[in-house]
Amino acid sequence: MITAIIQAFWLFLPAGIANMAPVFFKKVPFLDTPISKKLFGEHKTYRGFFFGILMSIITIYLQKLLYPWMANYSIIDYSSANVLLPGFLLGFGALAGDLVKSYFKRKVGIEPGKSWVPFDQLDWVIGALICVSFYIRLSIEITFVAVVLFGLLHPAINLIGYLFKAKKEQF
Repeated sequence: MITAIIQAFWLFLPAGIANMAPVFFKKVPFLDTPISKKLFGEHKTYRGFFFGILMSIITIYLQKLLYPWMANYSIIDYSSANVLLPGFLLGFGALAGDLVKSYFKRKVGIEPGKSWVPFDQLDWVIGALICVSFYIRLSIEITFVAVVLFGLLHPAINLIGYLFKAKKEQF
């Protein structure tokens, strides 16, 4: 079970980084245009997608460099993998999952930044799972572990972001 936890964490780390990236790049005056104010709110921007996907690809590249030491825990064979495809799929999936959740969040009248448990915790994981499944086949065990692991880690990471004043809400 510990191997599955490490494998899930290692595989979905780029998606988690992609999910957090827009918060850290919100002051960058580049592509600061909402994707659709009406559908998703004004805080979902092309800049967030760009930097989220870029950070996911960079994370996959770093994983590729660390592959000799992590080969036993890697689901992807980074020695032969093109970092662009899994990096893009994990980053895009995480951000697309968040975007879909934002659409439904607006529909039910929840304001941007307000918590919507459990969807805020799982949106990016489910989006990344769907997109990365076009690249690799995941076992039920890894899928289950990823959902549970990141569903539990997400509130802890949000609390850290809140304490460092990167987020307005604790959860």
